[in-house]
Amino acid sequence: MRAEQRVTGVEDVGPYRLLRVERGGLQPGTPGQFFMVEAPGRLLPRPMSLCLESGGELGFLLDPVGPGTRSLAACEPGQRIRVLGPLGNGYDLSVVRPVLVGGGIGIAPLPYLSRRLGEPPAVLGFRTAWHAEAAELVPNAEVVIDPVLVTDALAELDDLEGADLLACGPEAMLRAVASLSPRAQLAWEAPMACGYGACYGCAVEIDGALRRLCVDGPVLRASRGAMRGLTPVDARPDTGVAA
Repeated sequence: MRAEQRVTGVEDVGPYRLLRVERGGLQPGTPGQFFMVEAPGRLLPRPMSLCLESGGELGFLLDPVGPGTRSLAACEPGQRIRVLGPLGNGYDLSVVRPVLVGGGIGIAPLPYLSRRLGEPPAVLGFRTAWHAEAAELVPNAEVVIDPVLVTDALAELDDLEGADLLACGPEAMLRAVASLSPRAQLAWEAPMACGYGACYGCAVEIDGALRRLCVDGPVLRASRGAMRGLTPVDARPDTGVAA
């Protein structure tokens, strides 16, 4: 569904910004799905994972590092922006022993995912203590700060093999998580222009074939993507937009 929504607020969360818009008729969807959010003054919308859903609002966590995310971070309450979604495939919530894993701005979908799963344990990694302020959004989280890695903390879990890992973060982190658990669910990122498969801007190689991440993903099993060469076509550095 595409709708023009009113911005209800933008607040700082460490170096990140939490953009809140009225929910209106939009459905929050499954955690890990995404929305295409209009960036005022920019030609293309930005793909955003839903971070929070409560009180008639939808919340999107963003890192204002590029022109699109800076435009969204500068939105004022009362301003209206177009939002399309939910889109793509999210996490499979039928897990027995979930453990959430996030890195940097990749924690964006985890607060909503945590609420839907009953606030399971989480392991979150950040570059600095300032970035780690965002961990307040995720209950029951163990936080590690560079140079400690989330995989270091995961390795200390009791019965890691029995854990259902649900992760979102930088590609290197996702590949490391995949090496720990081939059944882990990983939310990947790729450039997206439309969000529903028409433009092929998010074409990636999965199992030797090019597929559209916005349609086949963004959440994939580790055995399907990370361990078999998921390589974004025309990849770009992280823009602060979660998978």
